Amino acid sequence: MADSGSAHAKDLEDFHDWISKAINSQETDGLINSELGSPSRAGDPPSEAWRQSATPLRLRCVDTFRGVALILMVFVNYGGGKYWYFKHASWNGLTVADLVFPWFVFIMGSSIFLSMTSVLQRGCSKFRLLGKIAWRSFLLICIGIVIVNPNYCLGPLSWEKVRIPGVLQRLGGTYFVVAVLELLFAKPVPEICTSERSCFSLLDITSSWPQWLFVLMLEGVWLALTFFLPVPGCPTGYLGPGGLGDWGKYPNCTGGAAGYIDRLLLGGHHLYQHPSSAVLYHTEVAYDPEGILGTINSIVMAFLGVQAGKILLYYKDQTKGILIRFAAWGCFLGFISVALTKASENEGFIPVNKNLWSISYVTTLSSFAFFILLVLYPVVDVKGLWTGTPFFYPGMNSILVYVGHEVFANYFPFQWRLGDSEAHKEHLVQNTVATALWVLIAYVLYKKKVFWKI
Repeated sequence: MADSGSAHAKDLEDFHDWISKAINSQETDGLINSELGSPSRAGDPPSEAWRQSATPLRLRCVDTFRGVALILMVFVNYGGGKYWYFKHASWNGLTVADLVFPWFVFIMGSSIFLSMTSVLQRGCSKFRLLGKIAWRSFLLICIGIVIVNPNYCLGPLSWEKVRIPGVLQRLGGTYFVVAVLELLFAKPVPEICTSERSCFSLLDITSSWPQWLFVLMLEGVWLALTFFLPVPGCPTGYLGPGGLGDWGKYPNCTGGAAGYIDRLLLGGHHLYQHPSSAVLYHTEVAYDPEGILGTINSIVMAFLGVQAGKILLYYKDQTKGILIRFAAWGCFLGFISVALTKASENEGFIPVNKNLWSISYVTTLSSFAFFILLVLYPVVDVKGLWTGTPFFYPGMNSILVYVGHEVFANYFPFQWRLGDSEAHKEHLVQNTVATALWVLIAYVLYKKKVFWKI
């Protein structure tokens, strides 16, 4: 019995040592600028060009921004105090709830470039990194389908009713496309950028012309399908909510081409059954805001985030140059949004619409994102006036916090029976406490150097 006990004790000690190695500070250092966790170190020696390139920065503003988006997302998903502005817009327009997911995608794009540059500098081969990218994407999609699936509310999960699209599924698909695109054309950061003093250099853009060409072609596909794909029983190019919208003329046309493609390829039972359009417009057909066509613009959003990451790294010694570029991108994308929407909610060529992930929605939220970085970068990283607390901590463990808040949403202490279920105050207290608990959990895990790495 003593031998058995000592053997068990040795097994536990070996397991503890393995866990410690898996989550020690050296391994988690690569997570600082990675949305999904950076790949493990590889033993391949880095090429001379990569070794001489600029060392990637440890930027707290990236994790802080990610944390802001994530905590807002948790608060919104928990109910947002039942206030209307913390609910998704029924169709066109923006509320606070519509801001957070695109920002999450945007900062994921920034992290992809920053972490990939770091990993390649450490000597990981592109082929090995490609395998890790594919594996991460696969895991995200599987977690989204099997664990975080809102169609559970229809009964025990079965293939007949499983929701195929979703938040993590879109993150997985977007991550794969953008990461592979950057990997294919990855090259060391030019030294000239870090020493050049001109505020008018476009090297961060021109050096990525193959990626830009691909993304613009992809956006051309979205425009062509959205405005020219024939949809049975619906006007070509329809962007409306269907149901009672447009005086009830097109009740089964929710989402136009986007909804039609999803129902055709995935089937109505595999889509989200309670879209936000159902509340106001009483739509009856299934529609998924994380559907196939919208993923194209999610990729565009992430790629704009990549551009922000390149600005941060290419011009790391030029604070003024970085801020000018952030401001320029924010104004440029804002101008595109104004042109597409005619500065109105419903009268423009392409309205801002979260359900469709319209291109105006992407340019508007990307414009906001660049302006947020314009504030965060000097305040957090340059001047050190704010450490990013408390948002920095959940930003460092984003996948764990997101999955955890979904899985435990209906359990105490994240939810409890309310005395008055109609009172905003009681909902607000409950949702704030639940959100704060996830910030606390993220803080404790950060202090213990525990990060969920997939």
